[in-house]
Amino acid sequence: MKAHDGMYIGGTWRPAATADTIAVVNPADEQVLAHVPAGTADDVDAAVRAARAAFPGWAATPPADRAARLATLRDVLAARQGEIAETVTAELGAPPKLAGTVHAGLPVLVAGSYAELAATYAFEEKVGNSTVLHEPIGVVGAITPWNYPLHQIVAKVAPALAAGCTVVLKPAEDTPLTAQLFAEALDEAGLPAGVFNLVTGLGPVAGQALAEHPDVDLVSFTGSTAVGRRIGATAGGAVKRVALELGGKSANVILPGADLARAVAVGIANVMSNSGQTCSAWTRMLVHTDQYDEAVALAAEAVAKYTPGDRLGPLVNARQQQRVRGYIEQGVAEGARLVAGGPEAPRETGYYVAPTVFADVTAEMTIAQEEIFGPVVSILRYEDEDDALRIANGTVYGLAGAVWGPQDEAVAFARRMDTGQVDINGGRFNPLAPFGGYKQSGVGRELGSHGLAEYLHTKSLQF
Repeated sequence: MKAHDGMYIGGTWRPAATADTIAVVNPADEQVLAHVPAGTADDVDAAVRAARAAFPGWAATPPADRAARLATLRDVLAARQGEIAETVTAELGAPPKLAGTVHAGLPVLVAGSYAELAATYAFEEKVGNSTVLHEPIGVVGAITPWNYPLHQIVAKVAPALAAGCTVVLKPAEDTPLTAQLFAEALDEAGLPAGVFNLVTGLGPVAGQALAEHPDVDLVSFTGSTAVGRRIGATAGGAVKRVALELGGKSANVILPGADLARAVAVGIANVMSNSGQTCSAWTRMLVHTDQYDEAVALAAEAVAKYTPGDRLGPLVNARQQQRVRGYIEQGVAEGARLVAGGPEAPRETGYYVAPTVFADVTAEMTIAQEEIFGPVVSILRYEDEDDALRIANGTVYGLAGAVWGPQDEAVAFARRMDTGQVDINGGRFNPLAPFGGYKQSGVGRELGSHGLAEYLHTKSLQF
């Protein structure tokens, strides 16, 4: 695992503006893995200028040629999956199996989907007596989180490149090594100089400089709702486009008639995956009162399989660990009943949190309202479907969710949910389906043609 000591700007690795660095820590053993440059506004400005200079040429590149570059990127990522998985395990703490199948495997699918879309998308269409052109918006500032370090990068950069935009990426400071691998992959894929640029650094410094830069045309950010608000306000003041994928507090609604054992087991697995560090995790399990006690027992049985250090990885850093343990303590203080887990650290070393299940949770409790971002499940009871819908929709978030039951009933319930994506009876991930939220879970969509459209202007020619 090699860490670059510079920024990838204008097609080359170049020295950072200052000698300041960020330590990259393995959250499983708390040892420093490497150091990467702590970028400044000067680094961001150099990257944006390189992206701006490269934009006219890349925008004029035929879509078929852009598609070919993305197909090559897909192949490079596929060839380097083992190295990517090892890096994600080291800097995020993801268990090796998860790192290989999800963190390294999913981006290959997404990159491939955009290679196909770039070749087939209708960048020009006839509408009555008009020709409508879909043109690249310009320079994109992409700010990505640490929880899915490569997937979140590919989900922003691939559609931006497919659209004909150029990009400056500022990855999360906890997982910059994966971002450096991605820069290497794009370089290997033969992307023209300046089309993609990478600046590592702290969010309040490099991230803020990128969001505020006057020559950035669109800011695409994934992260907390609080930071998303600030970026949205900054962009709004400059009349600049934004795409924001923010927090979530998703409901897993189990209707009478569902396969209760499967719904509970899959629901627990969904939250425990990636140690609960998933914005779309179904952290609120809603169960009819007649099945409530059985569901609680099934949840306790299911969560026992997730051993910290084996199937359950650590949280990304000490701050996140303390935050999640604080939520668990608050749940106990507010009267929720611990069924499994608790606030005590399950291992002496590493930023682990015990897999935790709460019962007797009411909709007003903090643990039922706020995003915890850890391996914590709250089980709530409901009396009828209207009550379940009130609880499911009763937060400021609306990113994802799940419904279990007879298919017609489950679909009818899902249609009434205020959320951007709903899995029906364990529906499979679809890289072509749009992902994004209602309410304070964000603005815009990622993945598929909807994700590509985020990076396009429309122009109409009247005849």
